[in-house]
Amino acid sequence: MNSETLEIKKRNYSEQRSPTLNTVMMVEETLSKTGEVLTIGKLKRILPKQVMHQTLMAVIDYLEYSGKIIVHDDKVLWAFKPKSKLKTMRGLIVQ
Repeated sequence: MNSETLEIKKRNYSEQRSPTLNTVMMVEETLSKTGEVLTIGKLKRILPKQVMHQTLMAVIDYLEYSGKIIVHDDKVLWAFKPKSKLKTMRGLIVQ
């Protein structure tokens, strides 16, 4: 896929939901800690707080666009592996 074809999906919901930063971070943390392929339904059930479907789909679209997850047939997998030089420095803890 080249950079010209990358764009966030436009979903045709009657009312588009905009996720808060806290919601995005909650979904990211849940996906990164799970370490397995999840259906959208299972992801909704294991999230610490309830998220409306439209809002969750907006987060998933963003995370896919940013390269942090892989989405296929309504299943998602965390794929982001940060490469940081800070992690290799002695005495520093990067979370």
